[in-house]
Amino acid sequence: MRTPQVAGAGADRSVTIYEVGARDGLQNEKTTVPTAIKAEFIGRLVEAGLPIIEATSFVHPTWVPQLADAADLMELLGERGKDMPVLVPNERGLERALKLGMRHVAIFGSATETFARRNLNRGLDEQFAMFEPTVRRARDAGLDVRAYVSMCFGDPWEGDVPIEQVVEVGKRLFDLGASQLSLGDTIGVGTANHVTALIAAFTEAGMGVDQLAVHFHDTYGQALANAHAALQSGITTFDASAGGLGGCPYAESATGNLATEDLVWMLHGMGIDTGVDLAKLVETSVWMAAQLGRPSPSRVVTALGAEFAT
Repeated sequence: MRTPQVAGAGADRSVTIYEVGARDGLQNEKTTVPTAIKAEFIGRLVEAGLPIIEATSFVHPTWVPQLADAADLMELLGERGKDMPVLVPNERGLERALKLGMRHVAIFGSATETFARRNLNRGLDEQFAMFEPTVRRARDAGLDVRAYVSMCFGDPWEGDVPIEQVVEVGKRLFDLGASQLSLGDTIGVGTANHVTALIAAFTEAGMGVDQLAVHFHDTYGQALANAHAALQSGITTFDASAGGLGGCPYAESATGNLATEDLVWMLHGMGIDTGVDLAKLVETSVWMAAQLGRPSPSRVVTALGAEFAT
């Protein structure tokens, strides 16, 4: 299989890919994906060398039916699944995670009032009252907590979102006790200079780039350019989804996530280590596309996947 020609001096750098395909990638699928297929998908991602794989979300099945099998999936994954992050929307979700012995959880906040109402049934300020006891209990139990802040680059109902508003909300979420804050371009409208400006605003507010991650969607074809801009700003943790799977059940304009394969191709071409076996990852996404009955939107999977098709 072809690999990118390495050019540039990046051999002394490494990044961490936070794989979200199994949760964010599948959550918007209309057809229920069998639990066994999800478990195999995650197993294949492990074999491909993805260091962090967010497995599922303990959300009420009324809101995200695709993830109604969260507990069954984690039982199938066994001991290794306990080290995989899971999303917990509130204390009830955390209780389910604690019962299964999970060690890493994530909360998902909003930078805008409208999306907070639609996604959390809480106002922009009210969301913190919901998250505070969740994070406190998780930390008291020895769990690591990651915080997502969505709509950082634009909101389908409110339009442009002021950078200072994103920073204020993001810092409040992080300061509840998170170890990392992931900045989400939920509807994929961000551009490279906007990425650079937002990261700079967070660092000026006292956060280190090592405390930040980025989460891009490719609605306008900007995800990879935005990832490069974040890389140039010092970010070393990138959320991505195998095969470009994804969307958002509460924001219809959101399309797929940044494809993990596209990100890996760029990084490997820059001489930056990811620890990911690109061939195994492409093979995994070709397999998953067959399960879903449609081709992967990833350009790298399209270019390289023919030899893995059956």
